[in-house]
Amino acid sequence: MEPLYIRNSLTRERELFEPLNAPHVGMYVCGPTVYSNVHLGNVRTFLSFDIVYRYLVFLGYQVRYVRNITDVGHLTGDSDEGEDKIGKKARLENLEPMEIVQRYTNDFHDVMRLFNILPPSIEPSATGHIIEQIEMIKAIQKNGFAYEAGGSVYFDVRKFAESHGYGELSGRKIDELMNNTRDLDGQSEKRDPLDFALWKNADSTHLMQWPSPWGNGFPGWHLECSVMSTKYLGERFDIHGGGMDLKFPHHECEIAQNIGAHGSERPVRYWMHGNMLTVNGRKMAKSEGNGFTPEELLTGQHKLLERGYSAMTVRFFMLQCHYASTLDFSNEALQAAEKGLDRLMSGVAKAKNLKAASEANSTLDIQALHQRCCDAMGDDFNTPVLISVLFEAVKVVNNIHDGRMTASADQIQALQSLLVDFTFSVLGLREEAQNAAEQGDDMRDGLLDLLVDLRTGAKSSKDWATADAIRDALSQLGITIKDSKDGSSWEVQ
Repeated sequence: MEPLYIRNSLTRERELFEPLNAPHVGMYVCGPTVYSNVHLGNVRTFLSFDIVYRYLVFLGYQVRYVRNITDVGHLTGDSDEGEDKIGKKARLENLEPMEIVQRYTNDFHDVMRLFNILPPSIEPSATGHIIEQIEMIKAIQKNGFAYEAGGSVYFDVRKFAESHGYGELSGRKIDELMNNTRDLDGQSEKRDPLDFALWKNADSTHLMQWPSPWGNGFPGWHLECSVMSTKYLGERFDIHGGGMDLKFPHHECEIAQNIGAHGSERPVRYWMHGNMLTVNGRKMAKSEGNGFTPEELLTGQHKLLERGYSAMTVRFFMLQCHYASTLDFSNEALQAAEKGLDRLMSGVAKAKNLKAASEANSTLDIQALHQRCCDAMGDDFNTPVLISVLFEAVKVVNNIHDGRMTASADQIQALQSLLVDFTFSVLGLREEAQNAAEQGDDMRDGLLDLLVDLRTGAKSSKDWATADAIRDALSQLGITIKDSKDGSSWEVQ
C-alpha cells in the first residue's frame, strides 16, 4: 500500500498514517448545524474530507466515515449563551423545530450531491443520541470532571487541566485563556468562566428539551460529537476533521470530554482542519456582503459575480488549492479553473480514442507518472500537485493523439487508467454538459426545481401568497406545477 503522510493539527508534525486497526479506518467529520442553507465555506470543508475519504478508499482501506447532523444544542453565541439556533429559526417561522431540521438537512444533501460529495457511512443526529449524551455526562461526573448547578451540568476545565492537557490542539494555555475571558458577573452558575456546558437547564419556553437526571434540558453543543464519534468509531479512532474555526473551543472541548469520560489519552490519532474562504482577499462573511451560496455561484446572481459557473468548475477550483491553505475567490480564478477543467476533461476524452503502435515507446514511463500522482496525494492529500501531474499526462495524450509520440496498447491502457482513476475516483470530478445549449437546459431545469422547492417551502409555512405568485409566474412562462400526495413537480405546457 502506498505511504500516506498527514500533517497532524494536534502535533503540528507531518506524520506517517498508521491506522489503529488496518485495513479499517475510522474517520469523523463535524457536520452542519441545519438551521439555514449551506454556505460555500461548508462546501469547501466537506469537499476537503470527501477527498480524504476517496483517497483512503482508493488505497484499499475499509473506511467508516461518520459525519453528524447538529439539530440541537448549538446556541446563537457559539458557546453557552443565547438561544438554540434551530429553535430560534423555528420560532421566527412559526414551525416545529424538526420542520426546520428536515428542510435544511434536505438542502444540505442536495448541495452535497450537486458537488459530487459522497455521503458518509453513518450520518447520526444529535437528537437521536440524547440517551448516550446523558450517559457520557454521568461518566464525566463520576470521574470528577463535571459539576451540577441549577439543573445544568458544566465541565470543570481547571480540574481537568490539573492532570491532563487542555489547549494542546489550539495552542492555548489556561492562563492565557483566563486573561482573555470575562469575569463571571455573579449571575452565572459556572464556577469558572473557562467551564463549558454539558447539559443546559431549559425553562418551559424552550422549544427543544428532554428529561434528564438534572431536570428538563438539552445537551451542550460540544458533547454530541464526543458521543457520536466514540459510539460508532470507538474510544480511540484514526481521523477527526472539521473547519479551522472549530479548533477552539469545539474540538478542544471534545478532547477534554473524551478523556474525561473514558480516560484514554489522545483519543484521536490525527486531527485535520480545512482552512477558510476569502473573496478578493477579504474573509467571506454575510456581514461583508461577499458570501456566495451555491445557487448564486451556479446562476451568477450575485453582485460580485460576472456570470455563473458549473458545479464541477467550482469543485475543480477548490481542488487547485491545498485544503489547509486559504482559498481566495475571484472571477478571474474561477474562469481560469473553468479553462483548466475543460483542458483536463478533453484530455480524458481523447485518451479513450488513442491508437496503439506496434511497439512500446521506451521513453514513455506511465508508471512514473502514476507514482507521482500517488506521491502527491500521499503528501497530505496535495491535490494541486496531483492536478499538475494530470496535466502532464494530458500533454502525453495530446502528443500521442497528434502523432508526435507513439505508445503501445499497454502504455495507452495504463495512461487511460491513470487519468480515469485520479480524475474521477480520487478528485471526484464528473463529466458535465459539453455545449452551451445543454448547459442552458441543465441550468433551466435546476432553477425550475429550485422554484418548485421554494413554493413547497412557502406552502409549508402557510405563505399562500408567495406560493400562488410562483405558480402564476411559471404559468405565464409556459410551465405548469403539478401537485400530488408525493410532492410537486413541473412540466412544460
